[in-house]
Amino acid sequence: QVQLVESGGGLVQPGGSLRLSCTASGFTFSSYAMSWYRQAPGKRELVARIFSGGTTNYADSVKGRFTISRDNAKSTVYLQMNSLKPEDTAVYYCNVFQGLNYWGQGTQVTISS
Repeated sequence: QVQLVESGGGLVQPGGSLRLSCTASGFTFSSYAMSWYRQAPGKRELVARIFSGGTTNYADSVKGRFTISRDNAKSTVYLQMNSLKPEDTAVYYCNVFQGLNYWGQGTQVTISS
């Protein structure tokens, strides 16, 4: 079955960086778009998406600061987050859509001084 396991969250000061990882199993990773969402109280947002061919999309709020990438050999998608702001604080989820949405368990990112 589809499994998504995120890692890499934590507490960082404003202006800092974090890299999130999501390792997938149970499907042909290279064939699917992979996404990162974040959930703050009362708000869920699509942060970034990378398609199977490598095309990427970003939310306006993170453009120029976040970079999504994938390593098909490792079945892993990454989210490099730079110049972090307090408003980036959220639980970040890895997602794949295969007729149904599949989600990882989430990883907490907290930006605070």
